[in-house]
Parts: sequence; C-alpha cells; structure tokens
Amino acid sequence: MTDLDSRPQAPTEAPVDVPASVPAAAVQAAGVQAVDMSAVVNRIKRAQGQLGGVLRMIEEGRDLEAVVHQLKAVSRALDRAGFALIAAELRQTVADGADVGEAELAKLEKFFLSLA
Repeated sequence: MTDLDSRPQAPTEAPVDVPASVPAAAVQAAGVQAVDMSAVVNRIKRAQGQLGGVLRMIEEGRDLEAVVHQLKAVSRALDRAGFALIAAELRQTVADGADVGEAELAKLEKFFLSLA
C-alpha cells in the first residue's frame, strides 16, 4: 500500500451550462466550492481505503513498522483533507467578496491549528 496523497488530481467536474441571468461571481463561487469539496471527498475516500488496508495488515500479522507507516499515511491524508476544507472556506469567503472579521479569522485559525 502506498501514500496516494502525492498523486496529481484530475478534474472530475464537467462544464455546466448556466443561464445568462446568473451572475458570473455566483457561478465562479459555486465552481470553487464544488471543485474543492470534490477534492476533499476524494482524499477522504482514499484515506478510507488506506485504513481498510491497515486493518488487513493487522489481521494478517504484518510487520509493526509497515503497519505504523501506513497509519501515518492515513493520518496525513486526513490532515490534508482538513486543511483543504479550511482552504475551501477561505476561498469561498474571498470569492463571495465578504469582509472577513476578526472572529471569523480566529475561528479558521483555531481549526487550522487543531490539525497542525
């Protein structure tokens, strides 16, 4: 089993026809959110598969070093998914053109540091 997080991500979303009455900023913001969440979901699904592999390794009595290595890979994958969620929230806020207040920044910082 390998750490799959370093593999490049291919776009999974097909272009969508949007009525002309929808503002371009709304389309862009929705696109950012959809692509970011798709990447997060893919990361979590990969981590889920890796964790299943770790369980099989334990059931098969595999070497402790190999099991711990894979556990670290799963942990990194989940941390990266968390960081991607936080980044998506920041991108969405910027795309919306909203002013980010001190309280919102403090909340995002707390989430970020909880993963570090």
